[in-house]
Amino acid sequence: MTKNLILSTLILLQTTYLFAQKPNVVIIYADDIGYGDFHCYYPNNKLQTPNVDKLAKDGLLFTRAYTTAATCTPSRYSLLTGEYSWRQKGIKILPGNAPALIKSGRPTIASVFKNAGYETAVVGKWHLGLGDSQGPDWNTTIKETPNDVGFKYSFILPATGDRVPTVYIENSKVVNLDPKDPIIVDYNNKVGNEPIGREHPELLKVKHSHGHDYTIINGVGRIGYMSGGKAARWVDEDMADIFTNKAVGYIEKNKDKPFFLYFATHDIHVPRLPNQRFVGKSGLGARGDALLEFDWSVGEILKTLEKNGLSKNTLVILSSDNGPVVDDGYQDQSVELLGDHHPAGNLRGRKGGIFEAGSRVPFILRYSEKVKPGVSNALISQVDLIASLSALIGQNTPKEAVDSQNQLNALLGKDKVGRKELVTNSVGSYAIVEERFKYIAPTEGQVNTNTNAERGNSNSPQLYDLTLDVGEKNNLAEKEPETVKRLEKRLAEIRNK
Repeated sequence: MTKNLILSTLILLQTTYLFAQKPNVVIIYADDIGYGDFHCYYPNNKLQTPNVDKLAKDGLLFTRAYTTAATCTPSRYSLLTGEYSWRQKGIKILPGNAPALIKSGRPTIASVFKNAGYETAVVGKWHLGLGDSQGPDWNTTIKETPNDVGFKYSFILPATGDRVPTVYIENSKVVNLDPKDPIIVDYNNKVGNEPIGREHPELLKVKHSHGHDYTIINGVGRIGYMSGGKAARWVDEDMADIFTNKAVGYIEKNKDKPFFLYFATHDIHVPRLPNQRFVGKSGLGARGDALLEFDWSVGEILKTLEKNGLSKNTLVILSSDNGPVVDDGYQDQSVELLGDHHPAGNLRGRKGGIFEAGSRVPFILRYSEKVKPGVSNALISQVDLIASLSALIGQNTPKEAVDSQNQLNALLGKDKVGRKELVTNSVGSYAIVEERFKYIAPTEGQVNTNTNAERGNSNSPQLYDLTLDVGEKNNLAEKEPETVKRLEKRLAEIRNK
């Protein structure tokens, strides 16, 4: 054996050994699933989620984990970048034709892993915009996509299932697009001759309760107008299968390499049209059936890791982008059949609100090689994932991740306290949470108390002792003026940093 061949062999063996020591990381990010939706979080609920519960039994279940916002686009932005979304203008729930929020070259969790030699992928919901300042051109190679911010592979839903365009994008191109049938999308003016929900309710298989009355596609009224792209349009009932199969295929393809997978499912966001094999199985209507479908997706990921001998050296995180909502625009019997199920558990509020249920979410971490199963009350925020996972794989936290803290010890169960404080927000509302107290600043702008009663908006300051009153029923602001003053000052300092 020649000297060069021996050297090459040693380098190959060393590289293989180093890769074998690097943990794979899978983030399973649910959509609109609340703190109480899983049986492991709220056993009083009768709906069984066996795969999520098994993950919790084998891992660490966090009781005080938060998104940075109570809606999806802002919370997803913060998770990926390590920056509170309100530090940037224009970050809100985006239409389906919005330009990219995260521009090429902006460091993300994915780019950290990519720079460390990992394969990186996003499969599922994106909803962070695409394209340059004019938005995406659906009929050519799309600019400013996940592939430009660290993801080497992407198979995504551009926005949400209730927004046009109703197509998948794989590595910057619309899947199955026929060039002779170009896609046109508009959120202000009608395009094409497709029927509109508000004009033709007789064509709807799921009627809208509010909004969602624009172009009808697959029997569902959407938000926005669309024409063209007929061969590329998704079938809602197949979405979970397609995303899950793509994620499973990605794991199997990269089983011999270190990989990072951001698996952002669409369940249980509207329109809730689960596959036929789940329909009617929960007894809770479409929302409950979609929860069962999500649990199935989790099970498929876990089975794939097990089958390929990857369970021990793969860190799996399961969480949600915000809290729950039941009626979110469609008449799908989720309200009528909710029964004794409590999506928010013992928390107050809902998606889009500043009360706890809007941003305190399920968070489960399993890393068999390093983490003992159990329950953690450490205070953690999804904004910290980029710093914490950078530390996990020996990388520096990007300087742009200005709000991300290295809370790896808390994630691994070594630190029982976690953050000293964190900030959450909803539209016009901000709150600061610490070990004991939660302060909600007066809402910016006019407050309609009739529509915002469970969103937490108020013209007056609110203070709750979460150790005694997790349901946020007893406002202590008048009794604890010094605490209000202290937290008001600290919230202002963080916001003005």
